[in-house]
Amino acid sequence: MLTRRHFLITSATLFSGAIAGPSFGQDRVEFDASVTQPDPDPAANNPWGLHPRFMPTRVQHNAGLTPGDIHVDAVAKYLYHIGSDGTAMRYGVAIGRNDLYQPGTFRIARKAEWPSWTPTANMIAREPEVYAQFANGVPGGPTNPLGARAFYLYLGNRDTYLRIHGTPQPWSIGTSASSGCVRMVNAHIMQLYENVAVGSTARLYPSA
Repeated sequence: MLTRRHFLITSATLFSGAIAGPSFGQDRVEFDASVTQPDPDPAANNPWGLHPRFMPTRVQHNAGLTPGDIHVDAVAKYLYHIGSDGTAMRYGVAIGRNDLYQPGTFRIARKAEWPSWTPTANMIAREPEVYAQFANGVPGGPTNPLGARAFYLYLGNRDTYLRIHGTPQPWSIGTSASSGCVRMVNAHIMQLYENVAVGSTARLYPSA
């Protein structure tokens, strides 16, 4: 059974630190520039007004965890990326609201830069006034709900339609706001994206 105790050392903070999107050309460069701070270090400043605890922070983790794995603490609204030196990078996230959050152990089957987005049939049926207008999909870009980067979570060979992704709504970080996915600030997931390999494991812990 997944529990937060498997990975979390709360007192050991060290220091702060379903279709591909646009072609890797001018659009990608312009999109990246539109959501990246002038300082290349996403941890160096906070134009979104996030609580400081949701900024990228390097922390210690419990022994025995697999380097490269991702752990999502749905209670504290943190994502941890496990390093090979006994530390992990911690980021603030938003999770699914109400009963839409789905804990479990998943495989990151693919990842994408500036992905397009199409709401699922369940999303449209649940909230047609919100999602029906997007039934034909939304191309990748700074206003796309999946933001700058996305990790696609699978169970075996089955796409769960759960994602860890960026968001054009950074003010939602630290809340339960999404339709089931895990959201990150665009600049933060751009940093994380470069360090996460396809095939890595993502563990989403229960929210209670």
